[in-house]
Amino acid sequence: MSKNKFNKLYTLEGKEITGQPWDTYPRPQMKRKSFFSLNGEWDFYANGGNRETIIVPYPPESILSGIGRDMGKYPSLLYRKIFTLPKGFIKDRVLLHFGAIDQIARVRLNGMIIGEHKGGYDSFSIDITDNLLDKNLLEVEVTDELENKVLPYGKQRRKRGGMWYTPISGIWQTVWLESVPENYIKNLRIETGHNYADIIADAPDGVLILKTPYAKTENEFKDGRAHITFKSPRMWSPEDPYLYRFVLKAGEDEVESYFAIRTLEIEEVDGIERLCLNGQPYFFHGLLDQGYYSDGIYTPASPDNYTRDIQAVKALGFNTLRKHIKIEPEYFYYECDRLGMIVFQDMVNNGSYSFLRDTAMPTIGLKRLPNLFRRNKERVKRAFIKGMKKTVKQLYNHPCICYWTIFNEGWGQLEADKMYKELKRLDSSRFIDSTSGWFKRKESDVESLHIYFKPVKLKKAKRPIVLSEFGGYSYKIKDHVFNDEKTYGYKKFENREEYENAVINLYNDEIVPNIQKGLCGAIYTQVSDVEDETNGVLTYDRHEIKLNKEKMLEIAEKLKI
Repeated sequence: MSKNKFNKLYTLEGKEITGQPWDTYPRPQMKRKSFFSLNGEWDFYANGGNRETIIVPYPPESILSGIGRDMGKYPSLLYRKIFTLPKGFIKDRVLLHFGAIDQIARVRLNGMIIGEHKGGYDSFSIDITDNLLDKNLLEVEVTDELENKVLPYGKQRRKRGGMWYTPISGIWQTVWLESVPENYIKNLRIETGHNYADIIADAPDGVLILKTPYAKTENEFKDGRAHITFKSPRMWSPEDPYLYRFVLKAGEDEVESYFAIRTLEIEEVDGIERLCLNGQPYFFHGLLDQGYYSDGIYTPASPDNYTRDIQAVKALGFNTLRKHIKIEPEYFYYECDRLGMIVFQDMVNNGSYSFLRDTAMPTIGLKRLPNLFRRNKERVKRAFIKGMKKTVKQLYNHPCICYWTIFNEGWGQLEADKMYKELKRLDSSRFIDSTSGWFKRKESDVESLHIYFKPVKLKKAKRPIVLSEFGGYSYKIKDHVFNDEKTYGYKKFENREEYENAVINLYNDEIVPNIQKGLCGAIYTQVSDVEDETNGVLTYDRHEIKLNKEKMLEIAEKLKI
């Protein structure tokens, strides 16, 4: 770890935490009335040390956890929580849910092992009914194998600095309980087209009640499916993020959910391949979103942080976030669904990274991955495919997600064409960017480019062109900086006026003119500063917005196709 003294920065939500943190229903697309949060104070033992108190769901490295220190190279963590369920809570079965734990977890209830899980970004559940007592001791043992680079790890790095950030470990998303009938709705999968929605579930027969502003309609749910057609559907978009809300009643169980009608196609328009939303060419005007917070690192102080981030960048005219090699709690995607923010979702990288091979050489123009450097370790490959499958399954129903990115700048890249075909099999309804930045192969829906250190000059391509990263201009605002000593960015500015003018000129001179050459989307780096990296349009603590709203809205108008 760096020996620099880092500043403690709190977001507005972090300063205002009272009561139980994250006391919000965590699964908006399959919501039951039954909900019991286990967030808050837990007993915590790090690496065999003495008992401490940690605040779940914040990772122990974060300020908000109450611990706030590095957990070591191969951390071994133990969490303990005593709980008693409210009277009348139990129906037939009780399910224990973990939003995410980094990376390997073993769960005990009242001394019995009830479940194990590997993977730092996906949720998992355990039926704990048969192990419940009146008073219960829940224990979670966690180990983290970041150093092995087998399991997905994202931007975490032991030697943080520059574009690599403080690693986290342990529980970092909500822990909660719900009670369900013996025969309950186990899952939902929502398939939509230009005028229909299919609601598919492992559940008893029942009825689906669709709610609209004008009426409620009942639809038969039988043999695990309900089919709804629309004569004139209201299409979802950032400009009109309309959600069709429904209740599924199946046997003795009942869940609330929603879907949206929107279509994604690639069409030739005036001789140029375009990405189309709802049948019309659409420019994806976006920001790179790392999902890091100054006080909670991986975990924002409150779900309201997500809402405020989305509203802040939407007010600047952006309509897209590229969620960069991190999977968020489902509440983030719900807010994007609800508020109208398109998401380009990255898969989380695992495997090795080399600065020379993956960054330096491509930056100077060597953008083909030599056979010598191709990675094909079976353990790494299996872990990546497993993570990709879990990501698609967990996030599939969210209409905001319009685009998957498989590999970023060669990080852990292996058999990209095979991964494209596998992802297309899992989800053929969204655009797929196989190799964001460079090291492209044959299979991809888009021509994906990263351009930082030279002007954006594009040539027409056979595929829609997406500038999936650019910009990255750095401007530090006093008292809102994590690291006073070091600055990471792709061009540095000392005052707000110069910074704003440079960003505006970049769009006017290099992005707007390239739309006629086939540019369909541009992802500016980035939403917020992250540690040393001070190229956000927001500061790391989210207290300051660096760009002028009116000028950025003028840019957004120019980018419309």
